[in-house]
Amino acid sequence: MKKYLAEMVGTMVLVLMGCGSAVFAGSIAGTVGAGVGTLGVALAFGLAVVAMAYTIGGISGCHINPAITLGVTLSGRMPFKEALMYMLFQVIGAFIGSAILFALVSTGAHDGPTFTGSNSFGDGEMLQAFIAETVFTFIFVLVVLGATDEKRGAGNLAGLAIGLTLVLIHIVCIPITGTSVNPARSIAPAVFDGGTALSQLWLFIVAPFLGAALSALVWKGLTKEK
Repeated sequence: MKKYLAEMVGTMVLVLMGCGSAVFAGSIAGTVGAGVGTLGVALAFGLAVVAMAYTIGGISGCHINPAITLGVTLSGRMPFKEALMYMLFQVIGAFIGSAILFALVSTGAHDGPTFTGSNSFGDGEMLQAFIAETVFTFIFVLVVLGATDEKRGAGNLAGLAIGLTLVLIHIVCIPITGTSVNPARSIAPAVFDGGTALSQLWLFIVAPFLGAALSALVWKGLTKEK
């Protein structure tokens, strides 16, 4: 149970800090990222992952992302039943983080376009968004699998490598979708924001899971013994 609670807390922190940077620090002039800029929001997500990696990594492995959990499971490192529990508690954690953001927005000044940092894409840009979320999740989960590999991984530096990769991905992907690469991070904010975010939510679930499955397949191919 400790592992599941750790995943819940870790995902809550990721959503609160990452999405919070977009909602508040990035809400100047009603444009996500206009305050601290794309780099600032990207750093918020990446630093949240680094912080949680060194906080709960020794307890749960710090997935805090259903796509990572799927990649780990398909790579043979985790039983499917345990993976489902990880995902459930990750989503619960995301809802807690989004609820805190919603409470903060509801009790104070806010002029941004989103209450909880939901993901979305523009009219006619569905294919672009799907490709981006699939490819960037593939890259992210591949790095996670490599950095945390027992024989070939980065050891104590894995958390830093993973966090910096998430920063890099956000820098490129924020202008396209706001960057998800994490179904839990998208589900909770979409439920709170509703409207377009909720109607487009399917993409931010399907594409990251597809990218994660591809990364597991490629990693198994790269590490297969001859």
